[in-house]
Amino acid sequence: MALPLLSYAPTTKNARVEPFRVGSDEDPKAVALDRTLGRQELGFVIEAAYRQIFFHAFKVDRDRFLESQLRNGQITVRDFIRSLCLSDTFNRSFYNLNSNYKVVRHLVEKLLGRTTHGKSEEIAWAAVIMTRGVKGMVDDIINSDEYLNAFGFDTVPFQRNRVVGSRDLGETPFNITSPRYDAYYRKILGFPQVVYTGTPRALPPRARQRRGGYPEDYMPWVRSLPAMRTAAPAGEIAENFLAKVPYRSIGR
Repeated sequence: MALPLLSYAPTTKNARVEPFRVGSDEDPKAVALDRTLGRQELGFVIEAAYRQIFFHAFKVDRDRFLESQLRNGQITVRDFIRSLCLSDTFNRSFYNLNSNYKVVRHLVEKLLGRTTHGKSEEIAWAAVIMTRGVKGMVDDIINSDEYLNAFGFDTVPFQRNRVVGSRDLGETPFNITSPRYDAYYRKILGFPQVVYTGTPRALPPRARQRRGGYPEDYMPWVRSLPAMRTAAPAGEIAENFLAKVPYRSIGR
């Protein structure tokens, strides 16, 4: 039996307040589908949708059939986004490699353009995934009033409220705060790996010249001190302590 979506409240009272922003380079860039767009502009909308859901779409991840439907006006951007979230690529490369809470945070950030309202919202959507799967959560989100009021049918979802009036810098992008894989799977897959392909820089000859102050330069002076002259050479024991250790002979 499918459970209804549990009720949750915003983490702060200002979560529903429209932000006051001044023109900035960090303003969210809305990419909308217009029937008068040319072929190149339609390709830009498709690429924005892929980046929003997949971070980056390789050639094998692209769905030419869906792209053709969107170009011909048979489906809307909202339908295209829904199909990407339910695609085999999303299930294979993201859903199967993360927990339900991670999937909830990703879908809320990517589809609604905001962070989750605390753990209570994550638990509520995780219950939907548990009973109805990812399809149930995606359908509930794109059919919600929040999604339709924010993006409608022909706008690619984007991160809202990137600019905050009380701070010089806006919110951190979602692809940085929520990486594709959790730390557990990043450790299994062995990344991130730092691969340096350039030529290492050699030290200049002047860096190998001694300018004084090295401990090795003072070793001859230390060995010439009176206290060091009577000392045993390095690696030798001055006195045979083993001969003074009492022992019991087996023959006695």
